[in-house]
Amino acid sequence: MSIKIGLLGFGTVASGIPFLLHENSSKILDASRDQLEIAKVLVKDEEEKERLLAAGNNFNFVTNIDDILQDESIAIVVELMGRIEPARTFITKALEAGKHVVSANKDLIATHGKDLIALAQDKGLAFYYEAAVAGGIPILRTLANSLTSDKVTRILGVLNGTSNFMMTKMVDEGWTYEAALAEAQALGYAESDPTNDVEGIDAAYKAVILSQFGFGMAIDFEQVSHQGISSITPDDVAVAQQLGYVIKLVGSVEETASGIFAEVSPTFLPKSHPLASVNDVMNAVFVESIGIGESMYYGPGAGQKPTATSVVADIIRIARRIKDGNVGKPFNEFSRETKIADPADVTSNYYFAINTSDEKGKMLRLAEIFNSEDISFEQVLQQKANGTTARVVIITHELSKTQLANVTEKLTAVSDFELLNTFKVLGE
Repeated sequence: MSIKIGLLGFGTVASGIPFLLHENSSKILDASRDQLEIAKVLVKDEEEKERLLAAGNNFNFVTNIDDILQDESIAIVVELMGRIEPARTFITKALEAGKHVVSANKDLIATHGKDLIALAQDKGLAFYYEAAVAGGIPILRTLANSLTSDKVTRILGVLNGTSNFMMTKMVDEGWTYEAALAEAQALGYAESDPTNDVEGIDAAYKAVILSQFGFGMAIDFEQVSHQGISSITPDDVAVAQQLGYVIKLVGSVEETASGIFAEVSPTFLPKSHPLASVNDVMNAVFVESIGIGESMYYGPGAGQKPTATSVVADIIRIARRIKDGNVGKPFNEFSRETKIADPADVTSNYYFAINTSDEKGKMLRLAEIFNSEDISFEQVLQQKANGTTARVVIITHELSKTQLANVTEKLTAVSDFELLNTFKVLGE
């Protein structure tokens, strides 16, 4: 006997699964208590099927999803197609057909995960997706199991390898955003349309999932504010370095007195912070909690073998639970009422870069605007931009999202001031 698997898609990650099943067969058998067998693989069309067979892939490739859904011998369906459709439809049909599901599809889980999880629970089936966040880092199961006795207060993450590779080039080598993007695309890290990576959308999907596991609250993707790295200039990078910071695109989920808040934004990290040293395409998740205090989980966020390792771990867990007869247990059992934080409760230090005319009284006027919102300065730098213009850099003391919105509105209403950038600053 064996537990049979149906793969949906045979791209980079899916083709790494047979490698692990073969190379680590003894350990996997001990853990799953049964042989795991890839019974069928869904591919796009006959042309792709012929190409894969000609390349030496000895699997039962099919082009119709019903060949998998109607096969009663297949117990686990593994979706590795990406995108929302047809993956959403196929997973729904698989669950309705009584099959357990594993996925690495963060876009789908962040936007439609509630419905799929509810369907799986209603059917008494497993729906696991460890690989959906930070690829090869087992962060979801760590939050769900190892940290179950701890109360998480904040999660910070460098969650997108493409944008982190670009920021590493911009920070360490002084590259422009455009040059870093071109290199990321040339190396295959960035798509021809890099929007999801560089504008923080990909990281925001992951923040949605982290909020469920870390805080038990199911927030919607639309409730995660996200700002990307395209507006970061060499001047911003240079000032950050001068003041002892490194700029990273950071996903943040935290709980305040009024509820949960999640965002993705360029952030000034102190050089001493563990996330500041996460470079190139690597990912890391930094967890703050009342028990452990601070812990960081670091590793590759993507790639064939790292992601396949997380996928196969989910398959093994389901297989073991099939054998033990307790397969209906949800992936994440932590659930409570979702409460969104009042913006007045969400606080941080901030960086402001402002252009103004190099005239007397401008700094006083700036100070008056910030003071009107009860915002004080931690650091101020004034730099000559050209003969008649000055560039003013301000690092504030802690202020709320409400104060940030108000002072931003006031600054943009004054024609003498050009607000170039505003970024979050993580305190020491």
